[in-house]
Amino acid sequence: MKKLLIITCLSCAISLVANAAEGEAKKEGEAHKGAAPTQEQKALRKELVEKYDTDKSGKLSKEERSKMTAEDQAKWSSLAPAKKKEAGDASHEKAKEHKEGDKK
Repeated sequence: MKKLLIITCLSCAISLVANAAEGEAKKEGEAHKGAAPTQEQKALRKELVEKYDTDKSGKLSKEERSKMTAEDQAKWSSLAPAKKKEAGDASHEKAKEHKEGDKK
């Protein structure tokens, strides 16, 4: 009985240490995500929005971004890296592609 209790306690302790280390790694990664844009980045974003915002919404839609030159698209992507799609989004895209393939 004592052996079982000791093994259970050790397992819990190891699990807690592993979770704590994982939490610290996440915090370090989030510190970089939340960094405020520099004045240069703000100015570049404003310039690109003014140039391509045809509906004057203050934001660039997918359609407006698609009309950017390759050089401006590179500048835009340097301002904010593309967000990774969720696993659910990827499976949704595959299903959509499969459905479109059936129509042909």
